[in-house]
Amino acid sequence: MENPGITEAGLDSRKNFPVSLRLAEMETALLSVDRVKAGRIVRDSCTAGSPFTCLETLIVPALEEVGRRWEAGDVALSQVYMSGRICEEIVDSMLPAGDPRRVDQPKMAIAVLEDHHTLGKRIVLSVLRAGGYELTDYGHGVSVDQLVEQVTRDKVIILLISTLMLPAALRSKEAIARIRKIQPGTKIIVGGAPFIFDPMLWKEVGADAMGHAASETLELVNRMAAEVKR
Repeated sequence: MENPGITEAGLDSRKNFPVSLRLAEMETALLSVDRVKAGRIVRDSCTAGSPFTCLETLIVPALEEVGRRWEAGDVALSQVYMSGRICEEIVDSMLPAGDPRRVDQPKMAIAVLEDHHTLGKRIVLSVLRAGGYELTDYGHGVSVDQLVEQVTRDKVIILLISTLMLPAALRSKEAIARIRKIQPGTKIIVGGAPFIFDPMLWKEVGADAMGHAASETLELVNRMAAEVKR
């Protein structure tokens, strides 16, 4: 991938190129799986000293729009997946995992509880990383015992639990209760089909919130991260 080095001119360097057109151009590049073009757009549009401004005004909005188009049935799930991967690569070039600007955030992790369907988690992970967050991926098929051990061992402050089937969603109640007993301050967001079909299920299992979509999950994480820092 072309390294999206950032120009000195800044985010508005192309004065005659409205933000809406930049976003449209970025969205087209992502859906076309054109890494080089996506990198060039970022390079031409963003300021070296403000990578998070670039994330907030270009990369995340473009990725969210791709997600909305998928929800509307306009694009394939594979395009959403690849768009997320490209955005991750761009963000990693701007903010590597060890970048000190990523340190000032709560310890975060994500896992698929018991199930082995990983695409939903993959999309959420991409959106969060494109939003500048670094989080541990505990993988899929994780048991309740494993999740409790990993979260308490790593002292995770914000945990995202993804499920595909109802039995796994119901089992999250036990995992959340056990984590709360050891680490009462851990914030937990759940997501997946069972929670979408039953809008009250997230409350029944004891979670703090439920993310309907990846973009909504990013908003929840932003809010929780800000609350933890207070």
